[in-house]
Amino acid sequence: MPTLLRMPAVAANESDTLLSSWLVESGGSFTAGQAIAVVETEKAAADVEADADGVLVRTLVAAGTNVEVGDPIALLAEVGETVSDIEAALVELGVTSGAAPEASAPTPPAPPTPPAPPAPLAVAAAVAHEVVPAAHSARVFASPIARRLAKAAGLSVESLNGTGPGGRIVRRDVEAAIAAPPTASVASAVATTTAAASFVDIPHTRMRRIIATRLQSSKQTIPHFYLHSSCRVDALLAARAELNEHSGVKVSINDFVIKAMAWAHQQVPEMNVVWGDDAIRQFASVDMSVAIAIDGGLVTPVLRSVESLGLTQIAAAVQEFAARAKSGHLLPDEMSGGSITITNLGMFGVEEFAAIINPPQAAILAVGAVTREPVVNGQAVEIASVMRFVLSVDHRPVDGVIAAAWMQAFGKAIEHPILLAS
Repeated sequence: MPTLLRMPAVAANESDTLLSSWLVESGGSFTAGQAIAVVETEKAAADVEADADGVLVRTLVAAGTNVEVGDPIALLAEVGETVSDIEAALVELGVTSGAAPEASAPTPPAPPTPPAPPAPLAVAAAVAHEVVPAAHSARVFASPIARRLAKAAGLSVESLNGTGPGGRIVRRDVEAAIAAPPTASVASAVATTTAAASFVDIPHTRMRRIIATRLQSSKQTIPHFYLHSSCRVDALLAARAELNEHSGVKVSINDFVIKAMAWAHQQVPEMNVVWGDDAIRQFASVDMSVAIAIDGGLVTPVLRSVESLGLTQIAAAVQEFAARAKSGHLLPDEMSGGSITITNLGMFGVEEFAAIINPPQAAILAVGAVTREPVVNGQAVEIASVMRFVLSVDHRPVDGVIAAAWMQAFGKAIEHPILLAS
């Protein structure tokens, strides 16, 4: 008996979800655990995996369509089962004309027509498609962003070699194919179009639109104020080096900063809050978001009860978050909650920057790079390792004196990391 595949509830409190792409075509077979489709929520892309082996008889919703949670999106059958009358099967399962079959499903808007002559990106994509042989005949595993980039560039993921975990095709594989040097047959075309092309339009992804909307709303509706501070981190660097000599989990400077933020929240609990329409909600434990860059955007999974975690536990949790974020396997409930976010651009050499608050949280701490510079110590000037921090604060639940007290406690923990061992 055929069954319906329905749009799953990927994220809490979302009534509809974008069906980003189909990974199995109508008539194609799949195995248990295989990803059938990719859906996108406000936070990230997620795979819809099969519960058992089967055949996708027909897709009922076109890629690029927003679908209500629980609505049917495909007709499935068991392996070896023949569905002679698809329309009758759909009617029997309660799918009326309101759930249009694939042929009449809404068609996603066509991307803007590229200028003529074609841009170098389009030519390079054609070149990459020519020089990379199609070497995969079975199901090809690829990240959602890799599939989108390949489709936009006119590439087939089956023609690419994956360098991700288990041979999964990731963004860098698509970019490498696009950037492959042209063959002699098209080299002249590349040379001809390079001078003529001045830009290329990159359509917005749903994630990019959501990020833009949320951050714009944050700046428009949240009264930000900013506190700047710099701290000596010589003792922190020494403690980190000693800890890493004796630990199987390597601890980063960022892990120390996360622990120091949790310590400051315990010293100044008035910062561990969020603004609500009727009340300021203050939390007993410290839940903190960690900003992680992924292909096409940024995600902020939440570390729970950071005050109870040791430095190596924080390091292991953040490393796991980063790995699963890049492979698109963060869970929906890991993306909500928290009262503060940490974002770090120090690895890019950025010394200081201000970040936008991630609503409904009350603050975000922007972390800069470690620099060597002269500092005054009593009557002497000496060279020290220094980090700069900028705390962006929502002035509705938090006043300046509370934020200043938090910044003072945070700086104390950074400059005296022995406090973080307790």
